[in-house]
Amino acid sequence: MNFNKLAIASAMGFMLATSMANAATDQGHGKVTFTGSIIDAPCSINPDSIDQTVNLGQVSNVALKASSNSGTSVPRNFEIKLENCDVATLKTVKTTFTGADGVIDGSLGITGTAKGASIILTNGDGDQIKLGEASAAHTLQNGNNTLLFSAYLQGDGAEAVITPGDFTAVADFTLAYQ
Repeated sequence: MNFNKLAIASAMGFMLATSMANAATDQGHGKVTFTGSIIDAPCSINPDSIDQTVNLGQVSNVALKASSNSGTSVPRNFEIKLENCDVATLKTVKTTFTGADGVIDGSLGITGTAKGASIILTNGDGDQIKLGEASAAHTLQNGNNTLLFSAYLQGDGAEAVITPGDFTAVADFTLAYQ
C-alpha cells in the first residue's frame, strides 16, 4: 500500500517537474488567423484596400466657411488596389460608394460632435462621385491595377454653423466589372 502511494507521489512529482521545465523553455508563442473570401470577379482586391482609414486631418472651421477657400479642406488621396487581374472578357470597372447621406447632394454624412460639414468623394480626376452612383469606368489591364480617389470635407453651405469636434464617417464600396 505504501509502495502505491510512493509510486503515485513520484509520478506526480515527475509530471510537475516536467511541466515546469517545459514552461521555463517556452520562449514565445502565438497564433496566426487567416481570413478572407472568394469572389466572382476578374480581379482580387488587395487586403490593404478592403478596410482602410483615410485621415482628413484637423480641419479649421474657418476653412469650411463658404466665403473662404470654397469652404473645403485639402483633398486626401486613397486607393483601391486590384491584383492579378485577368481582363479577357471584363475590361473595365466602376466603383459605387454607399453610406449615410450628408447635407450636400451626393455627399457622405459625418457623425460625432463635429457638425456643419459633409465629405465629398472624388475620382482621380477630381470629379465628384455621388453616393449610390457608379463612378466613371476605369479601364483595366492584366496584372495589378490601382483605382485612385480623394476625399475632402466641405462646409454644408453659407448658413451652416460649423461646430468643432471629432467626426467619423463610413463609406462602403462595391465594384462592378463590365
